[in-house]
Amino acid sequence: MSERRVVITGIGALTPVGKNAPEFWNGLISGKSGVRPIEHFDTTDFPTKFAGQIENYNEQDYFDRKEARRLDKVSQYALITADETIKDSKIDLEKVDRDRVGVLVGTGIGGMKTFYDQSISFHQHGPKGVSPFFIPMLIPDIPAGQISIKYGFRGVNFCAVSACATGSHNIGLAFDSIRYGNSDMVICGGSESPVWQIGIAGFSSLKALSTRNESPETASRPFDKTRDGFVLGEGAAMMFLESLDSALDRGARIYGEIVGYGFSADAYHITAPDPDGNGVILALTNALKMAGIKPKDVAHINMHGTSTPLGDIAETNSIKKVFGDHAYEMNFNSTKSMTGHMLGAAGAGESVATLLSIYHNMVPPTINYSTPDPECDLNYTTNEAEVRDIRYAMNNAFGFGGHNTTLVFKKFEE
Repeated sequence: MSERRVVITGIGALTPVGKNAPEFWNGLISGKSGVRPIEHFDTTDFPTKFAGQIENYNEQDYFDRKEARRLDKVSQYALITADETIKDSKIDLEKVDRDRVGVLVGTGIGGMKTFYDQSISFHQHGPKGVSPFFIPMLIPDIPAGQISIKYGFRGVNFCAVSACATGSHNIGLAFDSIRYGNSDMVICGGSESPVWQIGIAGFSSLKALSTRNESPETASRPFDKTRDGFVLGEGAAMMFLESLDSALDRGARIYGEIVGYGFSADAYHITAPDPDGNGVILALTNALKMAGIKPKDVAHINMHGTSTPLGDIAETNSIKKVFGDHAYEMNFNSTKSMTGHMLGAAGAGESVATLLSIYHNMVPPTINYSTPDPECDLNYTTNEAEVRDIRYAMNNAFGFGGHNTTLVFKKFEE
């Protein structure tokens, strides 16, 4: 069987800058910051007191009280976003072979609040204090399982877990499942809900978070010389992938096409990037090779760009080594400047942003950029969106453990 072309016909997003995909895109284009003081708990004793948070989220707008009690926020966000993605695809589920529809949706950490709450309950009340729903609410595969149960999708169903590369890994695996004929359609992406006491405490102990408490909305400042760490974020994002034949047969709107990916490892350090960028270079070059394109064909990369002192430099240098002089003719950005870092959902959200950049010929800005860093000298599309005709674009996502992903998206041409 020949390899099939894979297109994207539906998208969904629940993020700090928008509670659905159109709001997400408009928030990005307008340079909106979704970072503000933490609302979920008292931050008095925490060195970092802010995060990227979904604005005015009320679970009862989406779930009845009984259902909500049995779903960690990570599954809630996933179900909400999957529903939007399916509706956006305009697929008629009554006409679909649900044995051929897969769900590949991951989370970098899983049910963090559930783990925290149930640990406290155990210490207060002993084994009898632990909910029978504790494990099903906690484990990382449950968002994918919940989506398949809700819609009766019986195809491939699991999740890749690779920290902040999770969302992109799941998109790449979904692409493979369709192009090799194992699925006709796959919902894929990531979800994360880490903005809780234990999450902020853990990342603070790593000295990974910005402490710009006096100005939270400007704290995430990728590539700026005054950056001091990343900003934790929450949310979910997904894509509805299907074979080109399927999309054309039903007259679907096509946002764009996935044409390749590169997966690699740094094999260097648990949390720090390889300063020589060997793993990132491998991901970029493998992605170009799979897509069958040359560096000069790529107009835009949505970078991992976390706003960490070492990470932004290492990624910039890796790109320059792969793209050479052409790197200075491209548009780069980091949408984390607006959303914060959504961990397992980051690669998915930024892939949606990359896809929409191609679809709308517009690159969202990297906001909060004011002080140039001589070691970060590319065009990061600073502070204002730019119009740009884009045929090929990439999204980078890297995770603790040295996991690297690069996805290649293409403007749809029948």
